[in-house]
Amino acid sequence: MSDNKTEPATNSELKTTGVLAEKGVEIAEQSSIDALVQRGYGTAENDVFTLAFYEALYLLDKALLEVKDEKGRKIDFQALLQSYEKTDPNAWVNYLVYRDLRGRGYVVREGFGAGTDFRIYDRGAYGKDTASYMVLGTQEGKPLPVDDLTKALRHCQSQKKELILAVMNRRGETVYYSVSQLTFA
Repeated sequence: MSDNKTEPATNSELKTTGVLAEKGVEIAEQSSIDALVQRGYGTAENDVFTLAFYEALYLLDKALLEVKDEKGRKIDFQALLQSYEKTDPNAWVNYLVYRDLRGRGYVVREGFGAGTDFRIYDRGAYGKDTASYMVLGTQEGKPLPVDDLTKALRHCQSQKKELILAVMNRRGETVYYSVSQLTFA
């Protein structure tokens, strides 16, 4: 993972509306769903397409998404973040890590298992290859049990992925560390 801060091409043609739901923001318009899927956003389950909260926050911040509640009232960034915080105590850190990685041009998908937050695809690899990295996000100064880190590392190694520890420092910047197993000869 390089530290190149290249902004991805803007998706001005990608502007959609979604409805706040329990697990994120649901999108109904098929052309929007197709465009979002192509760019590595959202998941479809039981004929419902849902953006995870961090994806919706990112797109809302970029003015590419408008979020409404079930009564059609507009939801702003702060209200959406509060909804996310009800489901995930690490919501703000996850959003900031997600935003930073997307801003660097990576496709970022939900992690799978062992406490990892995200999977990261190399640039241009999404849809063609598997994710190369798994990310575990945390905040500077917040204890991270060694058992949790070991469990995540073993899981990543079994998946042939590199574990990246994303630490949100006190200034709100994300610092990335590659995690590997230490062995003594």
